[in-house]
Amino acid sequence: MQSVEHVHLLERLSVHERSFQQQSNELSSLAAEQLGRVITVSGSQVTVQFTSVSPDGDIDVTVGSLVGVRNSESLAIGTLSDIALERIQTDDSGTSAVGRIDLLGEIVSEKSGARHFQNGIRAYPKIGNAIVRIRDEDLNIIYGFSHPHSVKIGVLQQNAAVAATVNVDEMVRKHFAIVGSTGSGKSTGTALVLRKAMEVRPDLRVLLIDAHNEYSECFEDRAVLLGPDSLKLPFWLFNFDEIVQIIFGTRGRADVETALLAELIPLAKTEYAGTRQTLRSSNSKITGQSDAGRFTVDTPAPYLFENVIALAENRMGKLENGDLAISYQRLLMRINAARKNPRYGFIFDDGAEPSDTMIDVLCEVLRVKDDERPMAIVQLAAFPSETMEVIVSALFRMAFEFGLWSNALSPLLIVCEEAHNYANADRSIGFGPAREGLSRIAKEGRKYGVFLGLVTQRPHLLDPTLVSQCSTVFAMRLGHEDDQKIVRAAVSDAAGRLLAFLPSLGTREALVIGAGVPTVTRLRFDELPPDFIPRSHAVWGRDLDAVEKIDDQLIGSIVGRWRGAASASKPLVTSPPLAEPKPEAGEMMLWTAPSYRE
Repeated sequence: MQSVEHVHLLERLSVHERSFQQQSNELSSLAAEQLGRVITVSGSQVTVQFTSVSPDGDIDVTVGSLVGVRNSESLAIGTLSDIALERIQTDDSGTSAVGRIDLLGEIVSEKSGARHFQNGIRAYPKIGNAIVRIRDEDLNIIYGFSHPHSVKIGVLQQNAAVAATVNVDEMVRKHFAIVGSTGSGKSTGTALVLRKAMEVRPDLRVLLIDAHNEYSECFEDRAVLLGPDSLKLPFWLFNFDEIVQIIFGTRGRADVETALLAELIPLAKTEYAGTRQTLRSSNSKITGQSDAGRFTVDTPAPYLFENVIALAENRMGKLENGDLAISYQRLLMRINAARKNPRYGFIFDDGAEPSDTMIDVLCEVLRVKDDERPMAIVQLAAFPSETMEVIVSALFRMAFEFGLWSNALSPLLIVCEEAHNYANADRSIGFGPAREGLSRIAKEGRKYGVFLGLVTQRPHLLDPTLVSQCSTVFAMRLGHEDDQKIVRAAVSDAAGRLLAFLPSLGTREALVIGAGVPTVTRLRFDELPPDFIPRSHAVWGRDLDAVEKIDDQLIGSIVGRWRGAASASKPLVTSPPLAEPKPEAGEMMLWTAPSYRE
């Protein structure tokens, strides 16, 4: 019996001896890793005095380095924001390196022995606490794949052996922004982030507003390209502000003409619906509403401009007021000019009898039925420049209202390149409905499964309220002080001080801040295969030398296209220009002429 107890006692002593040896080894390791000690503590910063130097006598850390502050309860994690030499009062009048560390979070140990990272500081460092290096295992705890929908997008700048990850769900559901000046790798980073998001979330639908036609080859066969030849947005799908912008443009709009159009469109919608027997007379009896009250000027219902013209001509024939008749005449002339513009074929080329294609348009743009190609890329550069903001406004509105009326049927991510063009910080610039549509998605879209990704190279030109709605920010190189201020205003104080690195970030490097990452992350995006790198097809990409012989025939074909004899999107031809037909008397633009009717 005594021998058994003696054996147990020896086993316990052996365990304690091994534990003591392990603790001794850890203490020795910590002593070897110790860089210095804490000398002052503030709310979000600590000041440290460095004592450890490299073999050549240099301090072995620099600004941007992650370091740890060890205390009895946890390992506080911070970033060295500045470092300097200070003279210390000693007999040899030596110097010591002193630096400031921005605290970001801490690694804590659970009762089970498992360790995890959490943002914020629960146990503040104390004077004299040791400053230690961050080991690879600590980096993996901080930046590891902590969520099933986390995905690797690059490597840490601190240690290229450690993967930099982003939580796709948190990034998408709470909106995100990618900002960076020209040449910083912004477009490549955007393409990489979207590719990774679609890999981990194949049910996510993506609508990419491509301002420069540069993403057409980035997503293989997972995306469909939409341009004037493939995207048909019938005029009746636009709301009143949008169709007025198409018809009147940026020229001074006559209030009287606009008011007349607002009266005529609902009547034309009612007449079209009545002739197609989509309204039943019984509906009017049950609801007590007349047919005219069932449609507003903004209702996305088909109608014919032929009916609008007929209604206007009928009213003009009964008028005794000459001024009002002239207003009707001007309105019809502008309608006719817009309908005959060949560059607007994607809006008005619906034949004399338009059909209700709203379901087809929604399926084409929002990809709700296509699991093989869940992304739509709208190549804006191919559309007439004066219609771009109207197109974007219509797309924003359709996306939001589909999410609203479908009760968030399908999650949709709208990625808006050059977002400052549609929601400028100066509210007098741009098309108001486009700004309102983008702002509505930013503020309310999450409730209806419509999410937003903003991409811009000039964040100071973007409405700051939109940036503040983005919970994850990928900040790439930004040299402009105003751009840095906008990003700094959208992040916390501790992370904001790290933005001092923005002007010196390398190509494809980014500071990632917010809900999508465990803590502020300085990373380098993975390289895309050469075939998937964004390349703009909307800018001059050839040498400055002329490549064709210029003669009268070539110039004639250009003039023909200019005058609308051919679609602006068709290639040049070298055939002689067609003779211009002389207008006949019946085609003169008089308000009584039938030429308003196609």
